[in-house]
Amino acid sequence: MSGISGNPLELVFVIISFLVAITVHEFAHALAADRLGDPTPRLMGRLTLNPLKHLDVIGTIMIVIAHFGWGKPVVFDPYNLRNPRRDSAIISIAGPVSNLIVAIICAICVHLLFTFRLPLLSNSVIGVIVLLLGTLLQSILVLNVMLGVFNLVPVHPLDGFKIVEGILPETYARQWKELEGYGILFLLFLIFPIFSSTPPISYVISPVINFITGILLPGTQYI
Repeated sequence: MSGISGNPLELVFVIISFLVAITVHEFAHALAADRLGDPTPRLMGRLTLNPLKHLDVIGTIMIVIAHFGWGKPVVFDPYNLRNPRRDSAIISIAGPVSNLIVAIICAICVHLLFTFRLPLLSNSVIGVIVLLLGTLLQSILVLNVMLGVFNLVPVHPLDGFKIVEGILPETYARQWKELEGYGILFLLFLIFPIFSSTPPISYVISPVINFITGILLPGTQYI
């Protein structure tokens, strides 16, 4: 999101997109945990699409200041799950999958909007509204793809870490879990540019993000 300009309208679109992406992502975690037998997220008020329940104050401020932010992680109790390791992986992957589903829905809406846009151009007001709505939908699409792909990186505390743990055989899973304590260090190294102006993680996730957005919105590239 480093390419965000000083355009106030663009910033508003990014903030709205961030709220949608984070809310859907965390709600999906809560819903998956609830369906798998853990009432913890529901008891903590996280089984809702109300953005206020999923926002982290500092993470939200950072989206405006640094164009990078985060939401409040959904807490679940693995002891309430029938198969803790497998179900934890399912709960973890629910977030990124939900973001990709939202991105697909947005892509369909964008294609429909611009298919019917030409007949509406005779009415300048409606044409502008359609253009703004299409731009917002594209922004929501991109933020959801970015959040979904980023969280699949197998580094704690990202979702990818628990997904890998759930896939590995039990012996290897225990060894993998020992890396959890070093996750923050790995993540800081990946997201902050040290040896160049580009964060190391961009070399991994940017091609994936561009590939997905290119499929959903042909001819586009965002990273």
